[in-house]
Amino acid sequence: MALDAKYDKKIEAASLPQKTKDQLRKYLDGKEITDAQFKQILERVNAEYQSTRIEACEAVGIIAAQSIGEPGTQMTMRTFHYAGVAEINVTLGLPRLIEIMDARKEPSTPTMTVFLEPDYANDRDKAREVSWQIEAAPLHEFGDITTDMENMQVVVHLNTKVCDKRKIAPSEIMEVAPKKIRDRRHYRDFEHEIDEATATIIFSPKDKESYQNLFQLAEHVRNVIVQGIDDIIRVVVRKETGEYILYTEGSNLKDVFDVTGVDTTRTRTNNISEIASVLGIEAARNAVIHEAVSTLNEQGIAVDVRHLMLVSDMMCMEGEVKQIGRHGIAGEKESVLSRAAFEVTVNHLLDAAVANEVDELSGVTENVIVGQPIQLGTGDVKLIAIRQNEN
Repeated sequence: MALDAKYDKKIEAASLPQKTKDQLRKYLDGKEITDAQFKQILERVNAEYQSTRIEACEAVGIIAAQSIGEPGTQMTMRTFHYAGVAEINVTLGLPRLIEIMDARKEPSTPTMTVFLEPDYANDRDKAREVSWQIEAAPLHEFGDITTDMENMQVVVHLNTKVCDKRKIAPSEIMEVAPKKIRDRRHYRDFEHEIDEATATIIFSPKDKESYQNLFQLAEHVRNVIVQGIDDIIRVVVRKETGEYILYTEGSNLKDVFDVTGVDTTRTRTNNISEIASVLGIEAARNAVIHEAVSTLNEQGIAVDVRHLMLVSDMMCMEGEVKQIGRHGIAGEKESVLSRAAFEVTVNHLLDAAVANEVDELSGVTENVIVGQPIQLGTGDVKLIAIRQNEN
């Protein structure tokens, strides 16, 4: 039974956020209620909404800082292990929260959660095939590599059975390997010959006088990535909530999105700067909120999401993800005294004096320094006493 039209109109007319209206409709949909019950529900929802609104002149920044900082003291310094074929470590707790707030270009343990499209998500073999397209596979996994010191050669015999199992043609490997040694590993002092009939590649150094060159070449040949994405070291396939999900060690959002079978609408990475460059600043803002909420919830700490939304808005409001500290928001404040109060005091004051800067004394810190009431709360209201004419 759909929601009654008269109730729907009353919900729409209520002065509530659209998200709250949608949630209320979803909750009441299919339920039989009387007019009195509906009136009581709407009054309770409205009262709850009004009680959670911020009052005018409230110091929201201070409250957000307290609300995140105080529970943050209860956080542990720990790492989480994904169990699977190979362990994947993920930094959590306080070190992860610091990484988020510092807007680190690269997290200490970059990882991705790769969701698959329906055809692949329910089939383990297909999910494994997608993982092979993502996981970086070096050349030595596809055959035998021998160093022929007599002829100064590195000989690669490809195992065609392994190539067939991992759905890659030997000819593709033989084409990719020399190219990637030159382009990605930046090593060019070699020549190579390909024998497609026997699936063999022979590498030889240009300078055949030195064994060191031969061993250096052999190292490059063994470790050159011929299948998958270079930045993704390992992939673990796990079945959760009825579908197969890939967890990766390493992150490369752009290249993973190009792999067939990957659901790009749900796949995510913990590398926020990568999200900003690939998907834009709005996605990065949502990622900051999601990562911070996930980190706190994992520790059993409940912080209202609005405090974290305020912080992420401050970090992302200028079109790039900036850290909270002196190399970001705190170091770029308009107020000279506020910047000086945070870190490297003398440098800020000297630079401001040289540049002839003026402090408008509009924030909290600078007014506390000069001993004036801050322009928040009761300090933001100015009372004027007017003496009326007695006549």
